[in-house]
Amino acid sequence: MQFGIFGSAQASTQDLGPETGQGFRDYLDYAVEAEALGYRSSFLVEHHFTGWNQVSATLILQTALAMRTTTLRLGTGVLVLPWHNPVLLAEQAATLDQISNGRFDFGIGKGYRHNEFTGFRIPMEEAEQRFEESVEVMTRAFVSRERFSHRGKFWQFDDIVVEPPPSQRPHPPFWVAAGSEASIRRAAKRGFNLILDQYASPELLGQRIALYRAERQASGLEGPGRVAVARQGYVADNRSEAEAARERQSAWTRRTISVARAPGTGTGSHVLAYAESPEGTEAHALFGTPDEVCRTLEKMREFGVEYVILTLNGGPPQLRRFAREIMQVFAGKPARSAPAAAPI
Repeated sequence: MQFGIFGSAQASTQDLGPETGQGFRDYLDYAVEAEALGYRSSFLVEHHFTGWNQVSATLILQTALAMRTTTLRLGTGVLVLPWHNPVLLAEQAATLDQISNGRFDFGIGKGYRHNEFTGFRIPMEEAEQRFEESVEVMTRAFVSRERFSHRGKFWQFDDIVVEPPPSQRPHPPFWVAAGSEASIRRAAKRGFNLILDQYASPELLGQRIALYRAERQASGLEGPGRVAVARQGYVADNRSEAEAARERQSAWTRRTISVARAPGTGTGSHVLAYAESPEGTEAHALFGTPDEVCRTLEKMREFGVEYVILTLNGGPPQLRRFAREIMQVFAGKPARSAPAAAPI
């Protein structure tokens, strides 16, 4: 199994305000140490308008990280395409890919937070169409060295050639977060890599991985594709310590739900789909003693999980402890074949 880090960064710290930017520098130090400890990647979110000083200029922060690392994959988890000019975004992504010598993993999505769509004055009903048009424009921009024009519903461009070209060919790999059968099938058919959410059970993860791989094979694509599973985690000395960490994570999740959900609605994608079930958002997280965390990961491995990206509750000490007590157990252990695809 391979492991990466996944999550957010904040400009502020517990002691210093956002104008200092110390939280961003702390994140860079954290990710540099993750590389040294053997983590494969850093996937970084994009968020706006929360009042929490979360990272909003994701590619800029990952470019800074590119200058301090040599092997760490630099991922976005995810950039929300409906909010961005696709040509400007393609130029920035290609620049990061070049600076990092081809280490950029381009995680993209449609978005799910009501407050962000409201802030940008973009109807959530347009999210899918905007996403699709942006993918079309960016893909053409990455692979074409000839000038082209585009006339779409949301974007129009005349006689452009997007520069620079990316380092990876044909372009940085696209990663998408998906959970429903329809969205997984779409991701597989288009050759996208897949990010599975924080909250699904090992059994459900196995079904989703099997569906994804079967759909890729049916579409004539080479290889099984890459699948990353996001998990929250905390390695504890005992059960009470683990439960305290779980409650801290639960409070953060409730705060996220409070800004993400549209007024008067009860469900939604991503975290919102799990929010109403008892402990739904933390039931399958990696909170526990080393033996407990290893047992959970072993069960995930049995269902075909081979790459986990972690949101670790506890900063650098947890980063080091997870590497020392968990990653070493799974070093070199291949994932077993996922079970056959079944309805999800």
